Amino acid sequence: MHAKRSRRPLPPGFGVIWTTVALDLIGFGILFPVLARYARDAGASPATAGALVASFSVAQLVCSPLTGRLSDRVGRKPVIIMSLVGTAVGSLLTGLAGSLLWLLFLGRIVDGASGASVSVAQAAVTDVSAPEDRARLLGLLGAAFGAGFALGPAIGGVAALVNHRLPFFIAAGIAAVNALAAVKRLPETRPPRSGVNHIGIPRPVTPERSLRRLVLVTFVSLVAFSGFEATFSLLAEARFGLSESGTYGLFFLVGIGLVLVQGGAIHTVVVKLGELRTVRFGLACNAAGLALLAVDAGWAPLAGALTLLIVGQGVVAPTLSSLISARAHAERRGQALGVQQSAGGLARSVGPAVAGYLFGRSIPAPYVLGAVLVVAALLLVTDR
Repeated sequence: MHAKRSRRPLPPGFGVIWTTVALDLIGFGILFPVLARYARDAGASPATAGALVASFSVAQLVCSPLTGRLSDRVGRKPVIIMSLVGTAVGSLLTGLAGSLLWLLFLGRIVDGASGASVSVAQAAVTDVSAPEDRARLLGLLGAAFGAGFALGPAIGGVAALVNHRLPFFIAAGIAAVNALAAVKRLPETRPPRSGVNHIGIPRPVTPERSLRRLVLVTFVSLVAFSGFEATFSLLAEARFGLSESGTYGLFFLVGIGLVLVQGGAIHTVVVKLGELRTVRFGLACNAAGLALLAVDAGWAPLAGALTLLIVGQGVVAPTLSSLISARAHAERRGQALGVQQSAGGLARSVGPAVAGYLFGRSIPAPYVLGAVLVVAALLLVTDR
């Protein structure tokens, strides 16, 4: 039993994949917080600025399954390098656009279409991981997202003090250097087309219905969670009178909590419960956390709700990806994870819009609906 609980060494190449994703997310974190303001300064209306921000997600939504499928055919390494080069070009165009709104849109669309490195990196990790290590390694990859999002705004904030275009050029430089490093250091992990992965474990063929159900679970649960993310600042102000800095502080703590859960605690949970029950446990935590948010009873329910949501989302996200990877055919793993990422992007567009509308009518409404949606997602998690 003790041997089962011990952690295996990280597989060869994992550190390079982790660093590649972290640097990519640093570049994204540099751009995202100031993009709407940059567009406004270029003469865009608020609606146009919103469309500019959305154009990245729309391009990513369309292209993620395509690039995932491409990585299944030609390999993970060339697609990740292509994505990094596209990110560099897109960031450079954004910085050079000035008042040319069409160039600004082109830069964001190129960047969004190139933003497949996350799902392809997930596929690369699952290529080299043993089944019992998949969720842990995907959790560590999730921690790279958190590290990138934390460092990116800090770097961008300092750069913006020098010149408002400098953050975009820094993001382009990071992506370009990352691409060059990946050419030399990133390993190719795509398994041969024999249905057997690099560690010699056959990959069973699972009905597409099972994969579609897991993608639907991803979509429904993320609609609920992204609705919480989008309206939490409004909730904090309405109920507790928190300032912007106070809200940033709470979000920072939530981010740190997610990094800790995904970077370490998830291994213990998966060892004890297994992947399927871990997803159910995480969804149950999310449902309870959202239900608690609907209760206006002071700081104690809020603290409990945030703790439940940190634990729930921290284990659900990487374990769902691990299940999809396990149930997908080896030759279609990248495509399956790309479809999951695409579903997640759609959910992050739908969730905030629905939650914002409901919040305007009744403060508890988005969290009650979110809890109901997560319970529905929980019922979709089956053995097959």
